[in-house]
Amino acid sequence: MNGERNRRRQVLAAVAAVVLAWLGYGFYQIFTAPEGFRSFFVSGGAGRGTADIGGAFDLVDQHGKTRTDGGFRGQLMLVFFGYTHCPDVCPIGLQTMTDALTELGEAGNVVRPIFITVDPARDTPERLNEYAANFHPRLVALTGSEEQIARVAKAYRVYYAKAKPKDGAHGGHDHGDYLMDHSSFLYLMGADGRYLTHFPSNVSAADLLAGLKRYI
Repeated sequence: MNGERNRRRQVLAAVAAVVLAWLGYGFYQIFTAPEGFRSFFVSGGAGRGTADIGGAFDLVDQHGKTRTDGGFRGQLMLVFFGYTHCPDVCPIGLQTMTDALTELGEAGNVVRPIFITVDPARDTPERLNEYAANFHPRLVALTGSEEQIARVAKAYRVYYAKAKPKDGAHGGHDHGDYLMDHSSFLYLMGADGRYLTHFPSNVSAADLLAGLKRYI
């Protein structure tokens, strides 16, 4: 009798452990995803089939040409937000994009890599032109006014802010030499401009390549 009770307790404990593990994994996925995903799941948006990420923009590229989201219809957009003075995350993410698209070859022509600055005060078209030359030749680097960047960042649920100078550094002033805190996901948008999926900035080129192939 006692043995049967013990077995039942063991089975119930095992079932509870599995349920808790799945719940924990689900919450991890929600709260480590972009802000748009968190609101998407919490608001019950799963029935819509897509996350509310992305939207219209009207910016200027590295050649001084006006670019809008509508100009990229018919292509997949691989969008990354960052800034040219970024010491690590941005160049690594852009190089990963470059490596994956290079590996795709001509098949990758349907994908347009796009870099949108979160530091328009310093990232002029001239600065972006110099920076973009280090990465994929088809990379479009975009800037705009503070208001324009704020709008597109909000549409993509991107967080960004100027990092505060460390105590004692430059007397508490940045003197134009500062870092930006920002979220760093690579967003893949469909040929209709709608969100398809996203990748973390530290994704490997191989995993990004595999992910892109699913949509080409």
